[in-house]
Amino acid sequence: MMFTARWTFARHCVRRPPMRGATMTAAAFAASLGLLAVSHRGCGRLASRLRGLDRVTARRAPSSSFAPPPASSSSAGARRPAPLAPPCFDENSSLPSKVKVALLQLPVGEDKSLNIANARAAIEDAARDGAALVVLPEMWNCPYSNDSFPSYAEIIGPAPGRWTARDGTLAKEDDNEDGDEKSAPGDGVGSDAASVAMLSDAAAKLGVVVVGGSVPERCADTGALYNTCCVFDSDGSLLGKHRKTHLFDVDIPGEISFKESDTLSPGTELTVVDTAVGRLGIGICFDVRFPELAMACANRGAQIMVYPGAFNTVTGPLHWELLQRARAVDNQCFVLTCSPSRVPGAGYQAWGHSTAVGPWAEVIATTDEKPGTVHCELDMEQIRVRRRNMPLEKQRRGDVYELRDLGAVEKRRL
Repeated sequence: MMFTARWTFARHCVRRPPMRGATMTAAAFAASLGLLAVSHRGCGRLASRLRGLDRVTARRAPSSSFAPPPASSSSAGARRPAPLAPPCFDENSSLPSKVKVALLQLPVGEDKSLNIANARAAIEDAARDGAALVVLPEMWNCPYSNDSFPSYAEIIGPAPGRWTARDGTLAKEDDNEDGDEKSAPGDGVGSDAASVAMLSDAAAKLGVVVVGGSVPERCADTGALYNTCCVFDSDGSLLGKHRKTHLFDVDIPGEISFKESDTLSPGTELTVVDTAVGRLGIGICFDVRFPELAMACANRGAQIMVYPGAFNTVTGPLHWELLQRARAVDNQCFVLTCSPSRVPGAGYQAWGHSTAVGPWAEVIATTDEKPGTVHCELDMEQIRVRRRNMPLEKQRRGDVYELRDLGAVEKRRL
C-alpha cells in the first residue's frame, strides 16, 4: 500500500507542472521540487521511484487487477504484470458439464437436535431427487442471535482432511482405525461437533457435495467464536472451512440493530475448494456485499460462488437479489444463496428467498420465505460462453487500478 500511495502521489505531481515544448520527465520535475536532493530516506526512495516512472509510462498495457506483486521491486517493468484471466474450464475436464443443485431453506428453532434431524432429512430428500450439490443456510443449527452462538458452538477439525462421524464427534479416520476411541477435546478435532459430523456422514453415504451452511464454531486453541461454513466432498472429506470474513454490524434506527462482533470474531482467509462438481468459492451472508472477496475467489478459479446467508426483512427486499446478480455478472460465474426460512415469532426474521443466479446475472431459480427446497441445474458451459463473449478479465486496466489477493501473494512467497 505504501508503494501504491507514493506512486500515485508521483503521478499526480507529474500532471501538475506547466509544460514548455518537450514533456518534462518525472525525474526532472522531482528535481525541480528539490525532491532528489532531500536526504530523508523516505523521500530518497520516492525520488528513485519517480525516476523509474519515466521508464514505465510508455508501457501502459492493461494487466490483471489481481496480479501478485513482483518477486523483486528492482525492475520497474515488474510493476506491470501480464494479464491473468480467471482459470476457466479445461476442455478435457472430467468435471460434469451440468450440475444439479438443491438449496435447503430450512426452518430453525431452539432445539439443536431437531434442527440437525430436519437438515439430515432434507439432504436425503435432495439426494433422492438427483442433487449433486446441496447447500444449507447460515446458522441452521441454532437461532440467529448473539445469545445463542456460544451455547450452540462446536469445535471443528482443521481442513483439508478426511473425516467421518463417530458417536457425535468428528473423528479423523487415520487416528481411530478401530472406531472405538474418541478424539480428545481441544486436539483440533472436536468433542461436540454433532452438526458437522452429520454433514460429513450424509455427504459420504449419499455421494453428494455439501456446502454446510454455517454453524457457530469455537476455536479449540483460543476459545474464539466464528461463523463457519464447512464444505464436504462427495466422499465425506472436509475440503475446507470458511470463517465469515465481514461481520454483520449494522444499526438502522427504528428498523434493525445487530452487532455480530459482540460475540463473533472475523475470519482472515478466502476459501476456494475443488469438489466433485467444480471449484467453489465460499462467502457467508454479509460477505456478499464486498465485491473484492468474490473477485479474488473468481481469480483463484471459482466457478460457483456460494453464500449461505440470513438477510433480514429490512435489507432483503432491496439488496438480497441485487447483490447476488451483481456478484454473478461482475465475475461471470454462478452465485448460489441459501437462507433459513422465516419463522413466525422468532427473534430474528430471515428474508428467505434462496436463489440461484447465472453468469449473465439471470435468476435461474428462487423461492419465497417459506420452508422448502430450491432445485435447479447449472449449465457450467455458460461460464466459458459468457467469458468468451465478453472477456472482462482481459480488459481490466491494471495500469489504472489494482486489487491484490493477499492470501495468494503470501502463499507464493512461501
